[in-house]
Amino acid sequence: MSDYQREQLDTLKTVRQGLLRIKAGGRQRLREQIQPYMAFRQTVDRFLQRHFSGICTRTCYDSKTSACCSKDGIITFFADTVVNALNSTATQLDHLETILRRKNAGHRCIYLGPDGCLWSVRPVVCAMFLCDRAMDTVFEKEPDLKSRWEALRRQERGFKWPDRPVLFDDLEKAFLNLGLRSSLMHLNFSPGLLNVKRKAGLLDPSGGPAVPTA
Repeated sequence: MSDYQREQLDTLKTVRQGLLRIKAGGRQRLREQIQPYMAFRQTVDRFLQRHFSGICTRTCYDSKTSACCSKDGIITFFADTVVNALNSTATQLDHLETILRRKNAGHRCIYLGPDGCLWSVRPVVCAMFLCDRAMDTVFEKEPDLKSRWEALRRQERGFKWPDRPVLFDDLEKAFLNLGLRSSLMHLNFSPGLLNVKRKAGLLDPSGGPAVPTA
């Protein structure tokens, strides 16, 4: 098991542990909390399916030359794992744990199966990734699509960039309040993102993550 896989497995186990400790009503509130984000992700999926599916499948996935889905190279947020867990069955999450415990002898992402990504809701970095070749090809033919894509990128920031209260930060804090931590809680432990929060006045006076009490 690589260090990447171990980090991913530890995070998945932490999320599952936290969700078990939250009562059913609390899990339902989390599902309600992520609904605007899920609506956003559905909009992104429709946009990509309509305008990029053909070119991405033909020029990247089938030819195995894509810059996406690289081995041990997918950056994930703790919130990605929470969102996926809330939209997965126990059997699906068990399967992810099994996959993560296996040696990845290939050159592609550990989560990439024969039919695509094994996550129910892919990490946001994967959902929002478009290579330059794909963008140049599509946007040259339909320039108006570029502004629509840029609008979606701005919406993405509104869920994860902590210069304001954002969902990804709230989900991390929900588990911090349970006494659980993960190296993928970037919004509360990454020096760079903590600096963003500091400038926005979102840290407590000590300069650490402003974690609300339970």
